[in-house]
Amino acid sequence: MTLRLAVWSGPRNISTALMRAWENRPDCTVTDEPLYAAYLATTGLDHPLRDEVIAAGDTDWRRVAEFLTGPVPGGRAIWYQKHMAQHLLPGMALDWVHGLTNVLLIRDPAQVVESYLKSRASVAPADIGLLQQAALYDELLHAGSGAAPLVIDADDFLRDPEAHLRALCAHLGVAFDARMLHWPAGPRASDGVWAPAWYDAVWRSTGFEPWRARAPRLDAAARTVADACRPAYERLRALRLGA
Repeated sequence: MTLRLAVWSGPRNISTALMRAWENRPDCTVTDEPLYAAYLATTGLDHPLRDEVIAAGDTDWRRVAEFLTGPVPGGRAIWYQKHMAQHLLPGMALDWVHGLTNVLLIRDPAQVVESYLKSRASVAPADIGLLQQAALYDELLHAGSGAAPLVIDADDFLRDPEAHLRALCAHLGVAFDARMLHWPAGPRASDGVWAPAWYDAVWRSTGFEPWRARAPRLDAAARTVADACRPAYERLRALRLGA
């Protein structure tokens, strides 16, 4: 049996580092944000390297969903799929996600907004994924088998990456591999074509960054966005691993 592990995050989280951790396992293959091209083509948003992303990906989400639930590239035992929750757009059917093992990776919205605005001129609640993560949680809980997806908070994770990886592996029924804690620096062939615009810190990394306390500084407009997403965050945080 193949484990198709779909980890749904928002931007400016530890999602790429977590993908690195799983890719460092010899029994795992990874796919980086497969819905990104469809998201950009549908929304018309002007993201860095937009044209390259669209040219390199598939703009039909139905074909992407078929790929993600089809044969595993390389025939590995684990297929790690790194997803951005905001790529789940209104009107997109979600029946296919029930064929995956889903995990939600959340982060405090004030931290996300502050980090997001270092790379983008503006931000809206729909940009940071938390609203979509809450909706996906409900979809999986009520429209699927009734099994709630595991929720992991990035702040908690960075306090003790090994403990969280061990707990995640146990939840998934796979053996923990210590190689998940460290990886070689530099880019990967599996990185999306957008990596030069977003992955500089991950390319320099060889493991998870140490946890540190953060006190985000937001102007009024940014605070409004963070506040709009906070109820979804707090609801999911109460359901997180270790709560």
